Amino acid sequence: MRKASEDTGKIARSASMVSAAVMCSRVLGLIREQVFAAFFGAGHAYDAFVVAFRIPNLLRDLFGEGALSAAFVTVFADYDSTKGEKATWRLANNVLSFFAVFLSGLTLLGILFAEDIVRLMVQTEYEAVQGQVALTTLLTMIMFPFLVLISMSAVVMGGLNTKGRFFVPAMASSFFNIGSIIGGLLCAYILHRQGYQAIIGMAMGTLVGGVLQLASQLPSFWRVGFKLRPRLDLADPGLRRILTLMVPAVIGLSATQLNIFVNNNFASACGEGSLSWLQYAFRLVQLPIGVFGVAISMASLPLISRYAAQGDHASVKEAFSSSLTMVFCLSIPAAVGLWILAEPIIRLIFEHGLFDAEDTRQTAAALKFYSIGLFAYAAVKVIVPVFYALKDTKFPVMGSFLAVAVNLLLVTQLVTIFDHRAIALSISGALACNFFFLLIVLYGKLDGLPLWYIVIGVVKALFASLIMAGWLQLVTGLLASWLLGGFFAQLVAVFACVSTAALLYGFSLYVCKVKELEMIVGKIRQRLGI
Repeated sequence: MRKASEDTGKIARSASMVSAAVMCSRVLGLIREQVFAAFFGAGHAYDAFVVAFRIPNLLRDLFGEGALSAAFVTVFADYDSTKGEKATWRLANNVLSFFAVFLSGLTLLGILFAEDIVRLMVQTEYEAVQGQVALTTLLTMIMFPFLVLISMSAVVMGGLNTKGRFFVPAMASSFFNIGSIIGGLLCAYILHRQGYQAIIGMAMGTLVGGVLQLASQLPSFWRVGFKLRPRLDLADPGLRRILTLMVPAVIGLSATQLNIFVNNNFASACGEGSLSWLQYAFRLVQLPIGVFGVAISMASLPLISRYAAQGDHASVKEAFSSSLTMVFCLSIPAAVGLWILAEPIIRLIFEHGLFDAEDTRQTAAALKFYSIGLFAYAAVKVIVPVFYALKDTKFPVMGSFLAVAVNLLLVTQLVTIFDHRAIALSISGALACNFFFLLIVLYGKLDGLPLWYIVIGVVKALFASLIMAGWLQLVTGLLASWLLGGFFAQLVAVFACVSTAALLYGFSLYVCKVKELEMIVGKIRQRLGI
């Protein structure tokens, strides 16, 4: 258990650094969405941007921050532990060169067939709007090179994480948001003055952000020993291992992208603003996913990969169980808070400029349905990389296709009842089924898991969340007039609700003696000399 405590401490320390960086990125991401909401509202222009950005973003998830990042970390960690520094950096150069060439070719094809791809993504109701397909096609062509930039960034991020550098890679997406906001607004202003649609400038800003995301990590990558020596060796066994790991992972992730494609298609037929409402809501739910799920996944994956490479399954189980418990203890109260405070938060953040009260109501409705599956969103981020570390990717593939089936079943049955909210609910249900399927499989692969430890952690989190929910119901009633007042009044009221709820939840969890929280508090006390 001493080793388990050490692992928990390592993961918690690394995850706390990553969480801070990811929090910064997600806040900047919300500011980016605020810019869109204020200048474009939830109308046809932003709907076109959502569809256009989703196309390279689907491929990014497949070849960039999804399959490529996980596969690269697994092989890179093995090389770093067993083959020495020279072979490790040779592999990094080869991987960067291969994917730069491959994804550049894919980008050219995407630009060439942009209109055909757009028409596949939407239904006839969307195409019937004058000029909508043409605008979406142009935005798609502009943003497609983002795929190359973000995929190169994912390789660099994986290398830095393996070398124990978490903060800078996690901060890189903040630079993306800064670049896309400042660059986008500048380009939008110039193009608007020239008589073009301002949304085209925001698409150009996405490329500026992609360049900054990659460039911000390179100095740290050089400091840990990387030297750029482009080479392309298709026979390299390390590259082949990465590609071998990626193939089933890409197939599995393609199932997830199929879910997004199906939901995008249904949302495009739900009327003007539906795509925008779902995007704004998902941006909010990404905050806890990034801060909890992604941060803990990034922090635990190198450690779990090393244990898996050594065949130490006992340590894999301990590290995974601790990571999963942390995810549940953070995601459950976040979901409760988002459900209760959906409208006040959205009103505060987005209801400015062209974003009106009806947009707030519809976005809040979508956010509530997304929050139901928040625990699964975050937990899947942690459990899937464990299968990659164990060199078994077929089960994540099966889980992804199970999610497709569940999603399709739910959305077809519920879309006429819940309209755009059905898309959010179906995704939550699909991810929950995926997570429980993977957990059952992992239990068998590792000859058991400390389920009782996880269950106790969940029960404690639910108990503390119930106390927090009661408090939120009370305080929102007392501050009702403030929550509907001017911007400053809303800001004070929402801050009071969130901060007091978080403190009450944290205190309740600490009283319940959750080990992970006790260790974090202990480290803080040690640093402060208390």
